[in-house]
Amino acid sequence: MITLSVQTVKAGVKPKRLVVVNPDLCVGCMSCMFACARRFPNGGLAKAAIHVRSVGGFERGFTVIVCRACPNPPCAKVCPTGALTSRKGGGVTLNPSKCIGCGMCREACPFGAIQWDTELNKPVICVHCGYCVNYCPHGVLSLEEVRW
Repeated sequence: MITLSVQTVKAGVKPKRLVVVNPDLCVGCMSCMFACARRFPNGGLAKAAIHVRSVGGFERGFTVIVCRACPNPPCAKVCPTGALTSRKGGGVTLNPSKCIGCGMCREACPFGAIQWDTELNKPVICVHCGYCVNYCPHGVLSLEEVRW
């Protein structure tokens, strides 16, 4: 059974993170985006935390844009309200009630992995739940234990 909640780290259980293991196999089907968008009520592709973008069509392929679970996330450092807190295993957790929608986190992300919910004026950031992994038909994504 697939869980939709944020992964909780229990004693003795190593945290996990989403990894793009085989980017060359991505065919741009956006199944991962559709899966992620299902996590959000009244979502749609615009509210997916993972995005697939063309780097020049089928001849050049596609790229998968998702949080890389930085161990010392620059997005959390620039948040003026503390709405983003470092997550065990890398990456961040968002407290939407503290977020003022300034967008500084989005600008600070070196990978462009913070998507934006224009309706709520808040960031959409991967929580590394791994839901999308189950829907990628080509093995591009993996949920792996953090090793650092």
